[in-house]
Amino acid sequence: MPQTLDAAAVRSWCALALEALGREREEIDAINVYPVADGDTGTNLYLTVESATQAVEAVFAAHETGALVPAPADAVRAMAHGALIGARGNSGTILAQLLRGMAEVLADGDAVGAGDPGDGRHGGHRLALALRRAAELAREAVAHPVEGTILSVASAAAEAAGTAARADGAHGAGTAEAVRAAYAGARTALDATTGQLDVLGRAGVVDAGGRGLLTVLGALVRCLTGDAPAPFPAGHRRRESPVGADSAAEACDAEGGPAFEVIYLLEADDAAVARLRARLDGLGNSLVIVGGDGLWNVHVHVDDAGAAVEAGVEAGRPYRIRITHFVAAAEESRVQRAVVAVVPGEGLAGLCAEAGATTVLARPGEPPASGELVEAIRRAHAREVVLMPNDEALRHTAAAAAEQARTEGVRVALIPTRAAVQGIAALAVHQPDRRFDEDVVAMTSAAGATRYAELAVAERQSWTMAGICQAGDVLGLIDGDVAVIGSDLAATAETVLSRMLSAGGELVTLVLGEDVPETLAARLESYVREGHLAVDTVVYRGGRQSAPLLVGVE
Repeated sequence: MPQTLDAAAVRSWCALALEALGREREEIDAINVYPVADGDTGTNLYLTVESATQAVEAVFAAHETGALVPAPADAVRAMAHGALIGARGNSGTILAQLLRGMAEVLADGDAVGAGDPGDGRHGGHRLALALRRAAELAREAVAHPVEGTILSVASAAAEAAGTAARADGAHGAGTAEAVRAAYAGARTALDATTGQLDVLGRAGVVDAGGRGLLTVLGALVRCLTGDAPAPFPAGHRRRESPVGADSAAEACDAEGGPAFEVIYLLEADDAAVARLRARLDGLGNSLVIVGGDGLWNVHVHVDDAGAAVEAGVEAGRPYRIRITHFVAAAEESRVQRAVVAVVPGEGLAGLCAEAGATTVLARPGEPPASGELVEAIRRAHAREVVLMPNDEALRHTAAAAAEQARTEGVRVALIPTRAAVQGIAALAVHQPDRRFDEDVVAMTSAAGATRYAELAVAERQSWTMAGICQAGDVLGLIDGDVAVIGSDLAATAETVLSRMLSAGGELVTLVLGEDVPETLAARLESYVREGHLAVDTVVYRGGRQSAPLLVGVE
């Protein structure tokens, strides 16, 4: 096995960590009692690493057409950035910062161990520096660091790697020895967490976040040495039964903790984030703000979720906002049926949520992964779930998520919606009180009866079904194919509507992007009204989405 942490090794590390967390997710969820006993630490860590893995794979995909492989710096930066934008929960957010700290050191030069004699001498010293920087940044990101948590485990890993790196005089230990030492130190520290935090001692468990970090470090050992370390004992000091709704509710009530977990990504400068940190620290607890270079991931537990979001708005531009009510989530019994829908913008997310759907936001260039869809299905707390990907490219991802959810006892029907407007049409006829099969058939029929289009701006010259387009041209795509090429958004939209309505229709749905003026909607409504008296038009604001205009005709 290679003993250098080059780009290929980073890719392998991500894949092995994701595989291991997938196996151990439920075990980690079951011992999650701190800071809130909501039983999702393993799931959150899995989703965080899944996002990191996707980012690294994207870097490799960009190099597929060339002879060169990605530089090690590009791979580690992608891993850290992917973890940052996909971080979930308290532990996932801290893990993202740990990876960012490692990336700061590992991206500064060649791969760890590269060019070293023998088995990677000096590489151990650099890996130890990376782990130390990771532990430092993670502690800085947490408003009030607590021992007996993932922070303690990270510090112990760094200290053990550093000791190994200094053990052999000037040369120090190799990369393999350093990573093995880091794992051993982390494992010892994890065992000690039960005696460091009273809540862990009462429950008889080790820290769930630290347990997840040990899994990630174990994947790094396997990646760099080829040897899988001895696994942490399954059920080690585990509660007699997994953390459930009652225990989570009791923890919230007994300890008087905040009612909400608020998470969002934030575009802001350093000075604004410093003010935000002070503001949120006064609003709640479990405050973790990670990131840098203008992009941050904010995590906090508060009683006033609105105030936490408003603080983000004052600091910069928050998005991917997620609010979870701890007690409600813990006490809520399963409903009979729910709808889970992928949506391309914040505006449609709000619209679908008002209609009762659990939404998954797909930002431009960042499609959700299957794990994120599975997590949304779990979050819906339903025995029956209707899943709508609203994108042809997500069909297989959604199918994988549905299959996973079925193994967990949830009845899932996948409606192969190819556009958000088809999902809106399906949601409009959803009736949770009728039989599941009948509801699915009605929703599928409504989606299938909706033709869809979108208007986009060409980024470069290319061949299309409608001819050659130039960069800057407005493209009208009908049912996924380019049908119209124009130079003006409004005029091209009118041509698209004319073609779609030539086959008949009763309702036109327009979804406007963030920067599209209201005057466009008024013009298109007038155009439909003048040419098709019996056709109604509804307009929605989609917010930040991949296309400036989405069109549906039912």
